Amino acid sequence: MKISFFVSSILSAYWNGAATYYRGLARELHARGHRLHFYEPDAYERQSHRDLDAAPPWAEVTVYAPGEWADVSRCLREASRSDFVVKASGVGVGDDVLDAEIASLGSSGRASAVYWDVDSPATLARLEADRADPLRALLPAFDHVLCYGGGEPARRRYLALGARRCDVIYNALDPTSHHPVASDGRFEGDLGFLGNRLPDREKRVDAFFFEPARRLADRRFVLGGSGWEDRAGELPNVNWVGHVYTADHNAFNVTPKAVINISRDEMAGVGYAPATRVFEAAGSGACLITDAWEGIELFLAPDEEVLVAHGPDDVARFVHELTPERARRIGQRARRRMLGEHTYRHRAAQLEDLLAGADSRAASA
Repeated sequence: MKISFFVSSILSAYWNGAATYYRGLARELHARGHRLHFYEPDAYERQSHRDLDAAPPWAEVTVYAPGEWADVSRCLREASRSDFVVKASGVGVGDDVLDAEIASLGSSGRASAVYWDVDSPATLARLEADRADPLRALLPAFDHVLCYGGGEPARRRYLALGARRCDVIYNALDPTSHHPVASDGRFEGDLGFLGNRLPDREKRVDAFFFEPARRLADRRFVLGGSGWEDRAGELPNVNWVGHVYTADHNAFNVTPKAVINISRDEMAGVGYAPATRVFEAAGSGACLITDAWEGIELFLAPDEEVLVAHGPDDVARFVHELTPERARRIGQRARRRMLGEHTYRHRAAQLEDLLAGADSRAASA
């Protein structure tokens, strides 16, 4: 199959946490014999903060000028010759136009149109709150809606909004990118948090990271991610290291005694939405602490493969009591679980089955 994707970026993870999700799936789909082409806008300084200098061997990449309709239109014409055209949520510029143009491919029969929601809690909340949202009217025109989180609740909500089909393709581990490495002195500490500063997560970062740091003045905390400049000096035991490129994620995960995943408000409320960081950290063999959300046991066993915190008291207790030996055991168990059940090889096989089923239904129609 030939599959074209319109995404925020596959070349750059700068303010773009979905990049590793796209890359992991694309690499495995290519290994299974599929041809992939990614289209991404030149926007938000991502092209000047690339993690990949050029298109990888497992996908073609076209960077287009989002404000130039001729350029966008050319990309859409090229993509329409694919078997499947995927419009990801959150491209960031021209989303309404891309939604409408790609949905029309499905309704015209020129290609199978897929809407891929990489932030289903936020998108569903938006659609349910606004009946006039343009995407809401377009949903029935897409042949398939895919979500990277949200589980069965998200699937049911999309069907209720008019989607013809909806399935969940969760985040996963890419073992070629995330694996154990040597520790790095830049990231030494008792607890690390890696995440960009976002309005809908900051209160939770205060509760699950800054508050434990206040209580444990004798412990070291390391903070990675963009946007924390004006908070970097609040506590002397918090070391802000700025934006951490994907090439350094493994070292960031394995160097502190433990790392913490902190969900955005909507993701924590909906559940069944493990962030990319969960799989990256577990795949590197790190001892992972996560804030509590429904469905965690589908991916990691609490107390054995992950530590689950319901608030700052739990985080402070874990950091205070955790020994290097227990941290190592938890990380090793988590990595084994990920390799056995939650790699992008598993997700690519699932996606292939879903798309092949859609293709056979279209052929018989």
